[in-house]
Amino acid sequence: MLNRIDLRGGARDPRRLLPRAQLDVSVAVERIRPLVEAVRDHGYPAIREASERFDGVSPERLRVPVETIRAAEDELDPQVRAALLESITRARKVHADQRRTDHTTTVVPGGTVTERWVPVDRVGLYVPGGLAMYPSTVVMNVVPAQAAGVRSLVVVSPPQKDNDGLPDRRVLAACALLGVDEVYAVGGAQAVAMLAHGAGVDPAGDERCEPVDMITGPGNIWVTAAKRLLRGVVGIDAEAGPTEIAILADDTADPAHVAADLISQAEHDPLAASVLVTPSTALADAVDGELARQVPAAKHAERIGTALRGEQSGVVLVDDLEAGLRVVDAYAAEHLEIQTENARDWALRVRNAGAVFVGAWSPVSLGDYCAGSNHVLPTGGCARHSSGLSVQSFLRGVHLVEYTQDALREVAPHVVTLATVEDLPAHGQAVSVRFPGGGPS
Repeated sequence: MLNRIDLRGGARDPRRLLPRAQLDVSVAVERIRPLVEAVRDHGYPAIREASERFDGVSPERLRVPVETIRAAEDELDPQVRAALLESITRARKVHADQRRTDHTTTVVPGGTVTERWVPVDRVGLYVPGGLAMYPSTVVMNVVPAQAAGVRSLVVVSPPQKDNDGLPDRRVLAACALLGVDEVYAVGGAQAVAMLAHGAGVDPAGDERCEPVDMITGPGNIWVTAAKRLLRGVVGIDAEAGPTEIAILADDTADPAHVAADLISQAEHDPLAASVLVTPSTALADAVDGELARQVPAAKHAERIGTALRGEQSGVVLVDDLEAGLRVVDAYAAEHLEIQTENARDWALRVRNAGAVFVGAWSPVSLGDYCAGSNHVLPTGGCARHSSGLSVQSFLRGVHLVEYTQDALREVAPHVVTLATVEDLPAHGQAVSVRFPGGGPS
């Protein structure tokens, strides 16, 4: 079923042989620009018109009542509640260890630099609501923001026709479990614009969503385009593209496991990428056989089949695991599984991946929900330079510079010299003026 790319015996650049599904975000930016500007200028009427056009609902009030959020928690299936609570507990345990502490460095006697870690003040969290509903995304965005100490959190998620124009009830229940009570039934580019610019959220103009400082969370191409357009007005986490999995495997891997893991990512989106990298033709053949058996039995078989047949998915045959490691590093997958002998040894050599899942018993699905790690990860090769969402995403480093008179006097000649070299004499004068009667010495 999967396309095959044979890199054995060659030195071709694997990045050229593993095309990713392309989303022309620049074109989408221009298409959503009028909508974003309308939300900025008009608020509620523009948001409501967009909701009618794109979501098929016409909300009278965009903010979800607090009692509705609480009711969603009360009505939650006990098994779902238990699973969400376990996910929250594990995520909090991992993210609590990511919190950075302030540190003061004594540069010279009397001269110190303190790096303070200050949380972003207000954050908007986008939770998708298209092909699937994602209460787990609420957990993955809210937990690190809370661990960072973010003061104000607001969640936006598309209104659902089958839930009276409200976001999915499981999404609302996850918000309740995490103590988030500011939630808006708004999706798409209009939600991003509302978060960035602030907007009235009811016909009378009595309520308002105040602008945020940062927006995080995955979404479709229109959400991504809006985030690109508004970058600078607000901070963003990343421009998320279609999801991806790469699996580096050898003959010790179970083909049923490998196939199931490839399918699990293909289930997200017809543009999702599922890539197997292996030196074993026997494993590749066995995985194809498992796909032929497992895909037709899957609930979303059509979507999965489209993704697996796409040019973004395939089997890459390599000479050995060393060559395979070079391929997966070049590809820089959002999710990378290592299903080999001595899997941890190979995993520790990986340089480029959003998250690495080690061995047969650490599938990506575990990380999606209950590993404790975060599932908001860089896509499209961005793992070569970017990290997944974490507590650090919501913190800013601020330096406190404190020098005494004597400490400044000691270094002043160097400051004046460098200011003179750069032809910025006023910079030097700002130091010299502090030492009248001959200047610093």
